[in-house]
Amino acid sequence: MKSWIKVMALACAVAWSAPAAAWWWNSTPSNYTDTRYPIVLVHGMFGFDSIVGVDYWYGVAEDLRKYGADVFTTQVPALDSTIARGEALLPQVQAIAAVYGKVNLVGHSHGGPTARYIARVRPDLVASVTSVGSPHKGSPVADLIYGSPAESLAASLGNALGGLIDLISGGGYNQDLRSSLYSLTSEGSAEFNNFAPAGMPTTSCGEGAHAANGIRFYSWGGTGVLTNILDPSDALLGTTSLAFGFSQNDGLVGRCSNHFGKVIRDNYFMNHLDEVNQALGLHSLFETDPKTVFKQHANRLKNAGL
Repeated sequence: MKSWIKVMALACAVAWSAPAAAWWWNSTPSNYTDTRYPIVLVHGMFGFDSIVGVDYWYGVAEDLRKYGADVFTTQVPALDSTIARGEALLPQVQAIAAVYGKVNLVGHSHGGPTARYIARVRPDLVASVTSVGSPHKGSPVADLIYGSPAESLAASLGNALGGLIDLISGGGYNQDLRSSLYSLTSEGSAEFNNFAPAGMPTTSCGEGAHAANGIRFYSWGGTGVLTNILDPSDALLGTTSLAFGFSQNDGLVGRCSNHFGKVIRDNYFMNHLDEVNQALGLHSLFETDPKTVFKQHANRLKNAGL
């Protein structure tokens, strides 16, 4: 009887201590994200590399490096056409590939099509392209603003904000909200998809080819909008999500529009900023940490020999 009591007591002790042990003991291998080729992060609209110590990819790059990845954050115009952004990205990719051979491009929002531009014009430099919350088939928000009476005011305010972001982050680029908006409309996206069709789904909400020209294609996105009551950006995304009616979206991009190549998942409970761990890491407590999603993907690339 005493032996049985000891066994039960030991079992209870283990059960109670397990959560605490899980809290301080990290079982992730130190080489978990050690990809063959470096990961190159490409920001979206109104994006930047870092402003006063706050990264666009909040904590993502550091977390990937912690577990073995070589990571580079790039900077392109915060506001401009997909092709103009791609041309600004190209010399940065060329410089990195000159050292490492190829790169794994990961683009958020407008950064997804921007990365696809590189894969189209210089496939020899690219091992994979991954898009995160990218509007590959356009966004109703861009459709609503572009060509509307509000476009002129939006362009003035947007270019001013984009210029300020560029100035603080040291980008040195001109800003063109109108070109950026057109690239993200349904019409503009269709034109770009004709130019760079690789990886694009041929059905309304399917997957695209998983690979072409020796390049692997992946994507993921969210369908959450109001995900954290402490995050002030949720209110803005809640407003822009009204443009989608009853269609699932992350506040700026529809669920089916984020499909590209192999769809890892298209309905994380994340809004458009949660996908890159913004603002300041405030995201849903009931969904996978965005940094974990990036680590898992880096491990996926590693296991694929990329």
